[in-house]
Amino acid sequence: MAAYPRTYDEDMAVDLFAGIPVNDYAAALAWYERLLGDPPAFLPNDKEAVWELAEHRYLYIEHRPGHGGHALHTLFVDDLDTRVAAINERGLTPTQRETYSNGVRKITYHDPDGNEIGFGGAPL
Repeated sequence: MAAYPRTYDEDMAVDLFAGIPVNDYAAALAWYERLLGDPPAFLPNDKEAVWELAEHRYLYIEHRPGHGGHALHTLFVDDLDTRVAAINERGLTPTQRETYSNGVRKITYHDPDGNEIGFGGAPL
């Protein structure tokens, strides 16, 4: 058994698909397009939409009635203020703004189902 925390070898390929269950697919699709600023990178089927956030790192919504509202994801970005300003211009406002004791900032949004999507940034 590996000791924790485990680090990954730089040569090891790691793809991430972070899923978000939603009750109303159409409403969620429109909301995430506004949050992320682009349409999905691809639609694998009629109940999922996938955005590529960075190479091999994806965020997806999946129509799963009765399961929406339980996701918690935070994306740490290097352009937090610019990103939040762009999201605001697209009509979404954060539900919470936090600054931790170490200066790290987190801006939180909640989708129509209550799923939490946060954006974190380094101290100013």
